Amino acid sequence: MKNTKIVVNTRSKSYPIYFGDGNLNTTGTLIKKNLPNVKKICIISDKNLPLVLLKKLSKSLKKYNPKIYRLSVSEKIKNFKIAYQLIENMLNDNFNRSDCIISFGGGILGDLSAFISSLTKRGVKFINIPTTLLAQVDASIGGKTAINSSQGKNLIGTFYQPEFVLVDISMLNSLPRREIICGYGEILKHSLILDRKFFLWLSLNAKKIINNKDNNLLKIAVIRSCKIKSKIVNRDEREKNLRMILNFGHTFAHGFEGAKNFSKKLSHGEAVLLGMMMASQLSYQKKLLSLKDLTLIKKHYLSLNLPMKINKFFKKKEINKIISFMKKDKKNLNEKINLILIKKIGKTTQPNSFAVNSSEIKKFLTVQYI
Repeated sequence: MKNTKIVVNTRSKSYPIYFGDGNLNTTGTLIKKNLPNVKKICIISDKNLPLVLLKKLSKSLKKYNPKIYRLSVSEKIKNFKIAYQLIENMLNDNFNRSDCIISFGGGILGDLSAFISSLTKRGVKFINIPTTLLAQVDASIGGKTAINSSQGKNLIGTFYQPEFVLVDISMLNSLPRREIICGYGEILKHSLILDRKFFLWLSLNAKKIINNKDNNLLKIAVIRSCKIKSKIVNRDEREKNLRMILNFGHTFAHGFEGAKNFSKKLSHGEAVLLGMMMASQLSYQKKLLSLKDLTLIKKHYLSLNLPMKINKFFKKKEINKIISFMKKDKKNLNEKINLILIKKIGKTTQPNSFAVNSSEIKKFLTVQYI
């Protein structure tokens, strides 16, 4: 499979995303090319990653003798205490701004590692090597960094772009189906908000992608998805307007995750899939989305057995807890819950154009149990 590169061009920085199948061992060469002044490297890695992958990356970086920190990853590690400990470690090792932190894991680790990179000496170099499908198509692009608060998810953070992103499709081969589905939710989202043709292509190829049967199809889906997100981020790096369309389904999703205490009972990707279905149904209820397009979306979900019914994950009495987290979403306006809905497959409502009272959301969610 031929290696591919796309370039993200934001107002603050341009950086490449390198795609390949087995290209992890090129990391050292890419650092030498893009960051010739790097002397020290720290790898922050997911403890659950196969050691063979970490050894492969370390071998590529042998000349830098990288420091390695392996973390047990869950949303709970995205906190000030762990961020502070890692920053102290960087300072003890006398990291300079020209030195580099590499995130080697999924989106949670990427959020935390980028957050640390943005704060250490007001910014050291950052490289993202996402190892999950979800991180490859979403979290690794756009420069959002974050840790969590007791008030909600990703409420504390910065914008900080990487020096480059390396996407190795072969690292997805060992992922369980549940993890692939989590990432597929973001791929599907990109098609629903901006690319109807991509949605139709996914309808033909999604089963092979989800079952991890064809790396070439998977690579096509990943690159196409990344191009859509890059196009949006290029035009609106700081989420002032257009970039908000990427939140389609996410306001619901953050409410769902919060109600489950950010536990593994409901992953972020599953919450996004469920949230997109809720947002699609609300779009139809508000006469924005046609019954024909809603039916196409539902058929897509059913054909892949994707999460689509709230009553499979939550009891009716948990609706108030869901809404309490939705009300804390950082994109809300004037005490109302700000939502991105869709007018048709491939086109959303304008950012900040649709906001509803929590009582209306409660009524809408309650109806899902009838």
